[in-house]
Amino acid sequence: MDWNRDQIKQRLLVVCGGVAFFCALQDLPAVAGALRWVLGILSPFLAGGAIAFILNVPMRAVETCLPKGKRWKPFRRPLALILTLAAVSGVVTLAACVISPGVGDAVRSITGQLPAAIQRVQEQLAALETWLPQLETLAADLQFDWKALSEKAVSLVRDWGGGLVSSGGVLMAGVVSGVSTFVIGLIFSFYVLMQKERLARQGRQVLYALLPESWADKTLEVLRLSNRTFSSFLSGQCVEAVILGTLFVVAMTIFRMPYALLVGVLIALTALIPVVGAFIGCVVGALLIAVMNPWQAVGFVVLFLVLQQIEGNLIYPHVVGGSVGLPSIWVLAAVTLGGKLMGIAGMLFFIPLCSVLYALFRDFVKDRLRARSIPAKKWRDP
Repeated sequence: MDWNRDQIKQRLLVVCGGVAFFCALQDLPAVAGALRWVLGILSPFLAGGAIAFILNVPMRAVETCLPKGKRWKPFRRPLALILTLAAVSGVVTLAACVISPGVGDAVRSITGQLPAAIQRVQEQLAALETWLPQLETLAADLQFDWKALSEKAVSLVRDWGGGLVSSGGVLMAGVVSGVSTFVIGLIFSFYVLMQKERLARQGRQVLYALLPESWADKTLEVLRLSNRTFSSFLSGQCVEAVILGTLFVVAMTIFRMPYALLVGVLIALTALIPVVGAFIGCVVGALLIAVMNPWQAVGFVVLFLVLQQIEGNLIYPHVVGGSVGLPSIWVLAAVTLGGKLMGIAGMLFFIPLCSVLYALFRDFVKDRLRARSIPAKKWRDP
């Protein structure tokens, strides 16, 4: 059988790929170490790409509102980027200005209630005086090797001190590395946002140059679907968080609950984490209110459950669910899997990722059904 050059090249690639995969299976720790090393080098650029993608959602909306025309064309992109950064910085600053005084008031309230709590503890200790004679008899019957205990305590303190010093150095190094990675990534994201059309055009050129045309078309189709899904998810999640936080501020103000604005902002921020985020805000809000009035904290939990039902059944499906197109059961699965693998970032990332995979698999199944001429009455609900 005669093989042309392309067939020989394809078979050589398959053989080389199989050999490389076999070698990787023989030493998985080395492969994992190499991947961590590569990701460590690329982490500033990966972070910059993520920041650019997030900022591109509001920046695109801002840019469409700016004046059009040849005279404005050189300034529209830089002005849109500056306005987007100013808006994001303003939101973060506003949230900090709302949260900081509220947390300070809560700390002062707790501090003010400490004397009464200490008084109650003293009264309880005084009530135990009747048991002191029995405790003294029990202590006299016990024999302790105080010298050995003191040496053990000194040894533990020494070990803990050394561990704290070493962990402090590691912590400082991690903080410096994280800050430098963020700064480099932020600068890189500015370059990406300023030249996104040019970079997209170059990426398409690379795809069509390296892949068969059908493969390149399919790859671009998947990338466009991913871009639409992730963008819709980000914008929808932000709108849903703002609506939920506003509902809590209004409802808590009506029922005269303390820390209405603080708790509303906290729930809006934590609601950016899908499914479980609002419950984190509920726990923090209930603890803050319980310091002032425990019964109001119970009322707040009841209010949270009511508003959560309204938000989950009416707001979220229309604001986020429709844009992502993922059924609720798979949203829960995506959040659980993403949280296990990547923490909070995984919760945010896996919902749109699973939505893309769900859409691709749904189209694949429909194409297969059409190709096999399966009548709809066999797979539709009876």
